Amino acid sequence: MHSPPVDSPPHPQPPGPHKAALAAAALAVPSLLLLLLVAFSWDPLLDLDGDIARTTHRWAVDDPGLTHAFRILTDWVWDPWTMRAVGAAAAVWLVWRHRAWWPALWVVVTCALGTVVQQGLKSAIGRERPVWPDPVDSAHYAAFPSGHAMTATVVCGLLLWLLRLYGAGRALRRTALALAVVSVVGVGLTRVWLGVHWPSDVVGGWLLGALVVALAVASYERWPASGRP
Repeated sequence: MHSPPVDSPPHPQPPGPHKAALAAAALAVPSLLLLLLVAFSWDPLLDLDGDIARTTHRWAVDDPGLTHAFRILTDWVWDPWTMRAVGAAAAVWLVWRHRAWWPALWVVVTCALGTVVQQGLKSAIGRERPVWPDPVDSAHYAAFPSGHAMTATVVCGLLLWLLRLYGAGRALRRTALALAVVSVVGVGLTRVWLGVHWPSDVVGGWLLGALVVALAVASYERWPASGRP
């Protein structure tokens, strides 16, 4: 009996056809709700944001060593441009290793779309960043949603999807999932710790980033030219 060569490219393994669409629908509700609460400056949310931000800023001032480590992580390891470079590298790998032009294009377009949505919402809402008399870091432009949190969520989500799509082994997928969780959660926490975002900015970035990924996956599954079975 003929056995396929060991180095033959794996066949894409799609998730359930409706899971991404259901996830997108589930994520759309809290994303829209939080966006409206921020846009209309809902007092309970502002109070909660302020309480958490003041506490973490005090910790950041009192622990300069940890604060410096967080600055390195947020400025170099989890920076949006670093994350976009990872997404671009994944697209290049798809083309070079599997000649998978369509998924590669989907990754690039989704990352670009996430950036456009992020910047558009920042401009439309125009939320001010926290201001401190003794800042430990600085950032510019509007606060909501957090660009670091949203970009990390989009890129990590797409990478996890690609690993599942191309039949990566369970050990690799679990390792990638652990790294993704650490990166997405970690970058959000560093932004609040460094006093450049309100907590709801980070939560908004997480929700909107996950929504963009879910919509991208759902549309890929339904797009006729994707080459899906």
